[in-house]
Amino acid sequence: MGMPVSLQLPDLPEAGALADQAFDWLRQVDAVFSTYREDSEVSRLNRAALRSPGPELAAVLERCAELWRETDGYFDVYATGRLDPSGYVKGWAVQVASDRLVAAGATDHFLNAGGDLCARGRAEDRGWRVGIQHPFEPDRVAWVLEVTDLAVATSGRYARGDHIIDPRTGRPATALASVTVVGPDLGTADAYATAAMAMGEAGLTWLARLDGYGSAAITSDGRAYRSPDLPVVP
Repeated sequence: MGMPVSLQLPDLPEAGALADQAFDWLRQVDAVFSTYREDSEVSRLNRAALRSPGPELAAVLERCAELWRETDGYFDVYATGRLDPSGYVKGWAVQVASDRLVAAGATDHFLNAGGDLCARGRAEDRGWRVGIQHPFEPDRVAWVLEVTDLAVATSGRYARGDHIIDPRTGRPATALASVTVVGPDLGTADAYATAAMAMGEAGLTWLARLDGYGSAAITSDGRAYRSPDLPVVP
């Protein structure tokens, strides 16, 4: 998937096998959805070498269409001019892997893919602590969250530059430096963070209206905002 992926599991007899299954699933997702692999379904669909998408890609595209409507078109898998569902797929794939771990009995775990993560159960005697990187100072965190059975997605300009496109203008969205969304589903949180980045400062008002998802954002000129329900460590 072009990013580091880490998994923390409790000391279970089957922990090694469960970890292998989780990483095998993520490799399978990469084979279908990668925009960098010429043999992936997404790449073949982009160059019209695939007549119709397989069931997983079809289901993802259906959900992306729903998210396009939910975000007034700001989450757009065609914003770059080519199909790229990465803004949903990464979170969705990690959420599926996490749900499978829970179903297999690993109710306490922490699965992190390039800063987008699922924190399930507890870490020893408390929730999982998550530091949100400051977009302007790499050695600092902007917030520390404590989460239990929640997903955390962050979209920003500091890791990949101006890679998020405003679909209304076709130009990079630069008004916000980073957006973090916290909620029950990582795929949705990932898409919401991407959409808010694309909206620019209007995304701050949109984030505040989200039901069931907390948020935090830092503008490109350094102003910081967070919703009252964000689980920030005091």
